[in-house]
Amino acid sequence: MSIQEEINKADAVVIGAGAGLSTAAGFTYSGLRFYKYFSDFAKKYGIQDMYSGGFYPYEDLETFWAWWSRAIYINRYLDAPKNTYGVLYDLVKDKDYFVLTTNVDHQFQKHGFDKQRLFYTQGDYGLFQSSNPTIMKTYDNKEIIEKMLEAQGFIKVNGIYEVPQTPLKMRIPTELIPYCPDDGLPMNTNLRCDDTFVEDAGWHAACKRYNDFIDHHQQGRVLYLELGVGMNTPIIIKYPFWKMTKANPQARYISINKGEAYAPAEIASQSLCINDDILHALGGE
Repeated sequence: MSIQEEINKADAVVIGAGAGLSTAAGFTYSGLRFYKYFSDFAKKYGIQDMYSGGFYPYEDLETFWAWWSRAIYINRYLDAPKNTYGVLYDLVKDKDYFVLTTNVDHQFQKHGFDKQRLFYTQGDYGLFQSSNPTIMKTYDNKEIIEKMLEAQGFIKVNGIYEVPQTPLKMRIPTELIPYCPDDGLPMNTNLRCDDTFVEDAGWHAACKRYNDFIDHHQQGRVLYLELGVGMNTPIIIKYPFWKMTKANPQARYISINKGEAYAPAEIASQSLCINDDILHALGGE
């Protein structure tokens, strides 16, 4: 049975999305895409990809934010190179669905998914938080991110910041370092990488909506559609999906993950594992 047929038969679809989905949309963190925006950082610091560059101990906040403003802009505010999320939306838009994702790039909302049906567990590139996690608030960052890019020399062409022919600056002006308006401390990205991650009111509201959806669909023809989820944080999506599939004889589990699609023997008869590119598997081009 095809993915489309499984979706059509389902009473409800629970989508679990990991990094592999955004990779299938063209959001790669290394190779040409990395070197287009970070060749200077690669040369100076020996950084080889955007993921590891986010953990590099830069010598000052001016350099830290030069790096992060580029990473945030291209992974949050630019459109994905491929329409993988759009193809997925077309498949489920008329179904009773909910999305649980560890991705932080905002692509679900950019492709039409209802915000009330999304739960971003690990944060959002588009949000800052105070470095003091007792301030349980987040702050939109687009305006300050664009100012940081302009200060480094990026040129805006047809609404998009492009890399100029001349070398970019690798530091932002000190006056652009973001500070929290509530406690005056330096800001940080709202990304879960340690125990200082802020779960604000919006995060808790989305968590409640997701749990209510799961509680309401414990029985019946529920499709757990897992896309690009590896073994980095399996306790968020993969293990719960396996457990819920096993608990409901009518449930179906589909895993699409190139080279890593797998289902345990206990739910093998309810599962479809597809080791293919997600865009191709969903019927896109």
